[in-house]
Amino acid sequence: MGAGLTIAVVVGNPKPASRTLDAATKVAERLTGRPADVVIDVIELGPGLLGWGDEAVVRAVADVQGASAVVVASPTYKASYTGVLKLFLDQFAAGSLAGVLAFPLMLGGAWVHALAPEVFLKPVLVELGASCPVSGLFLLDTDYESPDGLDEWIDAARRFL
Repeated sequence: MGAGLTIAVVVGNPKPASRTLDAATKVAERLTGRPADVVIDVIELGPGLLGWGDEAVVRAVADVQGASAVVVASPTYKASYTGVLKLFLDQFAAGSLAGVLAFPLMLGGAWVHALAPEVFLKPVLVELGASCPVSGLFLLDTDYESPDGLDEWIDAARRFL
């Protein structure tokens, strides 16, 4: 890992302190070997997400823009990421994540949704300017801590940090 690397975690689960948050913080820690520098549990930003200029939301956006890398996580809702995460991502101007490495992560109940991070979450992160150097990561919400393939994904992603 490069000196001065900062990693943020953004979680768009409607339930605070969710399994999605746990999974995302663990992935970030495995990527860097230390806890994330910034953790944003988006639901805690509350009604400020519904408008523009809320102080806490502005600060959270700036924290993500200032990070070297970000793990952006959501549970799979209706085969895509959540509206809560969409509200937060809408706060970013197009291109405003230029220079930030992004790692899309989604949890879901069945492998049928395994392409959701790649098909739905990664494109919006790229539109915001982030670089997504590896495939999006999908984990079953019942087995997100050490599933088959996680070590290989971590090794592949870590090369870019």
